[in-house]
Amino acid sequence: MDFTFNEEQKMIIDGARRYAREKLAPVAAELDEKAEVNLKALKELGALGYLGMTVPEEYDGSNAGAVAYAASIIEFSKADAGAAVAVSVQNSLVNDAILEFGTEKQKREYLPKLVSGEWIGCFSLTEANAGSDPGSLRAAAVKDGDHFELSGTKNFTTNGGIADVMIVFFQTDKEKGARGISAFLLKTDIPGFKVGKHENKMGIRSSSTTEMVFDKCRVPADSLLSAENKGLKVALATLDGGRIGIAAQAVGIAEAALEEAVRYSKERVQFGNRIAELEGLQFMLADMATEVEVARTMLLRVAWMKESHTQKFMKEAAMIKLYASEMSHRVCHKALQIHGGYGFMKEYKIERLYRDQRITEIYEGTSEIQRCVIARSILGE
Repeated sequence: MDFTFNEEQKMIIDGARRYAREKLAPVAAELDEKAEVNLKALKELGALGYLGMTVPEEYDGSNAGAVAYAASIIEFSKADAGAAVAVSVQNSLVNDAILEFGTEKQKREYLPKLVSGEWIGCFSLTEANAGSDPGSLRAAAVKDGDHFELSGTKNFTTNGGIADVMIVFFQTDKEKGARGISAFLLKTDIPGFKVGKHENKMGIRSSSTTEMVFDKCRVPADSLLSAENKGLKVALATLDGGRIGIAAQAVGIAEAALEEAVRYSKERVQFGNRIAELEGLQFMLADMATEVEVARTMLLRVAWMKESHTQKFMKEAAMIKLYASEMSHRVCHKALQIHGGYGFMKEYKIERLYRDQRITEIYEGTSEIQRCVIARSILGE
């Protein structure tokens, strides 16, 4: 197995690294404080090809592949995890869902504008009483001839406040529970729709997270993504790929935390010596570096599995999402501890990294849900 990037991948990843350092990093702390999205950067990243990395060229995508995509998300996350998750949602939850389940008409109508950055997309599944349990959805789509009427409220939608396009899930047959869910591909300018509450979050504050409110929105039946009552399949298949993006986000945050800890340990002097010379602290750094490398290596393997189309990767996607997110928690915890009291202060980057990391253990499937997915897979259930 070849663990090296090819020349095209190197160019793409190097470009992501440069953009992250030059354009994202300098304003990340300010946008975090203001809870503002770097929409200008998202548009620029579309023009550079980073919003269509797994989309074929026939739909104007860069077709860079899942490996280059995952490695690029790592680079963006090291600078600004909020911007990185917006890029991740666009690629893995919106574009991939349309590629896998959309009609040819939907692909040609939506994908070129999504990959260019002209349109920003979101994926809206969660509700107040339906997080890990999609069968509890209350938002309903009632069929009326060749149209559906959509009503209900969705929660915690990443990119919700900046989206032009949304993939949204509604109950179309309540008797069937989770098997009666349908997915819809819609523009956000439909009558009856509005963005609801903008969430005031602990971390990834430079990303938009909102309610999505539907009040008797009448949409044509050809807005369905896949067939009626097949929305659960759309959601689960799409989330498998999405977990690669979140794992990459977690790895990027952990890499940044490790870099901050190494830099600080070389600068901080206590008892007449740099704290980097303390054996106990060296052991901490060694453990952190090892865990980051293990997560990064497995992440790229799972991305390769997705890219190669040679085998299913549901179990492995759950594994890397679980491991990378919890690894990131441990690494950020140790990095902040190395900073001591300064790590608790906002002028130090580790404070933001510590907050940003926490959501990676929750969204696109909590750690507990990942363990359920893994256990059922190895038990053959």
